[in-house]
Amino acid sequence: MHEGLAWLEGSHEGREWLARLPSTIVECADAWSLTVGEPFAYAFTSLAMPAERADGSAAVLKVSFPGRENEHEAAALALIDGDGAVRLLEYDERRRALLLERAEPGTPLKELGLDRALDVFVDLLPRLWKPARAPFRPLAEEAAWWADTIVQDFARSEHPFERALLDAALDAIETLSSSQGEQVLVNQDMHADNVVRAEREPWLMIDPKPLAGEREFGIAATVRGWELGHSRDALVHRLDRLTGDLHLDRERARGWAIAQTIAWAFDGDEAEPGHVEVARWLWEA
Repeated sequence: MHEGLAWLEGSHEGREWLARLPSTIVECADAWSLTVGEPFAYAFTSLAMPAERADGSAAVLKVSFPGRENEHEAAALALIDGDGAVRLLEYDERRRALLLERAEPGTPLKELGLDRALDVFVDLLPRLWKPARAPFRPLAEEAAWWADTIVQDFARSEHPFERALLDAALDAIETLSSSQGEQVLVNQDMHADNVVRAEREPWLMIDPKPLAGEREFGIAATVRGWELGHSRDALVHRLDRLTGDLHLDRERARGWAIAQTIAWAFDGDEAEPGHVEVARWLWEA
């Protein structure tokens, strides 16, 4: 078992998925006539492996543990249709298995450094923001779920940070959800490790966690992520550059980033200190 998937041993569903995983890979390889290589180094909610198709072309076989965030990954890639993202070649919904275009050499965007990477995001994001509706979950619905869960998580983890920070996230959700602009395909995990160098285009997005929501939410993960520097100055610079260059409402983008950072801060009965620190910087920005 890949060590990155070890956390799945903690649930009945996870253990069942892990037990099926070897046979799932074999079944997909047979169905799609693949020669599959050793898994890539990173794994957490999915296992991805280089593959070669019968015609000799390179691909990636990805098998995902079913979850809320990756539920419509295949639909997102199908909607984007290769315009700034890896192409979806095949999809097996029952097995939650995707056959994807392989981006080579696949080096992450973060290697460019802060401002050159932001240049790429400014070019790429508007292309990925396709008009979107069903089957993608609305951002307002996802945010309502965040609001319920973070109040419970805050109490269960014995108030790990100031109540005012939680209230800022809840206020943002209440204020922003019902007043959004055009609904487009936005990605909850759009950071500089999930954009990689490729041959068909200079840079391609991988691993979308899609919602249908306004564009201001579409930069939340880029702003709050650590990939392009974990400091208040770097965070504020990302917020200012992206909202300015993409003509977004800075306060709405800041509010969404606070809400998602707090929503993603909890792990079991604890709050991740780095996420809390990021939320504070956003609160003050």
